[in-house]
Amino acid sequence: MSRKTQTASTSEARARLLATAVRIFYAEGIHSVGVDRIIEESQVTRATLYRHFSGKEALVLAYLEQADQGIRAQLTAAQKDARTPGDKVRAVGRAIAEGIRSEGFRGCAFLNAVAEYPDPIHPIHQAVLVHRDWFLKTVTELLAHVGETPAEAAARHFVMLRDGAMAAGCLSDPGHITETFLEGVEGILQARSAGPAAG
Repeated sequence: MSRKTQTASTSEARARLLATAVRIFYAEGIHSVGVDRIIEESQVTRATLYRHFSGKEALVLAYLEQADQGIRAQLTAAQKDARTPGDKVRAVGRAIAEGIRSEGFRGCAFLNAVAEYPDPIHPIHQAVLVHRDWFLKTVTELLAHVGETPAEAAARHFVMLRDGAMAAGCLSDPGHITETFLEGVEGILQARSAGPAAG
């Protein structure tokens, strides 16, 4: 086997392992899924898994990294055709709503993971915090271009609305949940456009 063929085979095995982990971790939770099942469903050997990942924790971190990259790409793509700062925020809101309405939606991968890893110094908990810090900063930057007041409070409001919609979206009618979420986003934009209330 040539080095190139061996590398392609190795990359394929890693991709298969990660794809299997992503699917099962998201659908069923992390603690409930053992590496034996991932090995079996990926159709690889135990040695192959440990060649690519030092253990289950490394596989979970790779799962969260893939989820993070997917969300970053989704939000970037959503803003592509938006013409105004407000439209960019609306586009991000719509992208989140589409995710909640998608088939197989099981909530936020990061909120689900942090519920299973509550220790704040655990690497998986830390990975969740890094993602959420990026998301809050992204929303803050977008809202800073709508209105003239500091955007931090409005961004926290947006994130809380998003978290609530993510949690409720897999428990009840996602149509009603996303409608309420988008109304809340619009309310944030209107409040910022109106400026500070006269005191």
